[in-house]
Amino acid sequence: MMPTIGRTVLYKLTDQDAKAINVRRADFQAFQRSHAHPHEPGQPGATGHVAHVGNHAEGGQVYPAVVVRVFSPSDPYVNLQVSLDGNDAYWATSRVEGDENGQWSWPERVE
Repeated sequence: MMPTIGRTVLYKLTDQDAKAINVRRADFQAFQRSHAHPHEPGQPGATGHVAHVGNHAEGGQVYPAVVVRVFSPSDPYVNLQVSLDGNDAYWATSRVEGDENGQWSWPERVE
């Protein structure tokens, strides 16, 4: 089956993916600790940031992902927007189908 834009697939994180996700989440926590609260929206010092909050990510974990770009029918690479166990997402670029970490697969069909 060929991947198409908008299809949901399963993506298996690499150790590097997990490290990048966890760093963003740790950076947000550090920012929160250093930022004076409360503040009103639109005031100097208001964050305007998107919080990266969620459970610890590890290589080998599998998450749903939406295909956001298919390069060409003859090219096996796709870009994915991976929905994480939190309020953020991970952009996995130039990934191929397979069973290894860093690859995507079709979800099992349940009848």
